[in-house]
Amino acid sequence: MPIFKLSTNLPAAKLPAGFLERSVDLVAKTLGKPKSYVVVQVLTDQLMNWGGSDGLCAVASVESIGALGRDVNKKHSKAIADHLQKELGIASDKCYINFVDLNKANCGYSGTTFDDLL
Repeated sequence: MPIFKLSTNLPAAKLPAGFLERSVDLVAKTLGKPKSYVVVQVLTDQLMNWGGSDGLCAVASVESIGALGRDVNKKHSKAIADHLQKELGIASDKCYINFVDLNKANCGYSGTTFDDLL
């Protein structure tokens, strides 16, 4: 049940067509999770400032049950940073990415939790 959340000061009008779908594909691939479980949420037009500059920037989080950890997060970070640079023009040094490894008993889905499903 990976969730990729992105908050950025990029104007909504500049979000490329198909960005959400390509982001779902990227997250599924890098985490090795089924595409059908991946959720991508993008909040554009956020009031943001990075180090005193109002240039293009973002903060992101990747939440997942498993598939995260010290060594693999470096791979995920690179894949996501490259994706944001290519798709949105957000430089890798203007985006923080938080990785959150979720407990399956604390994630509800379809009237139960992933503790019962996995």
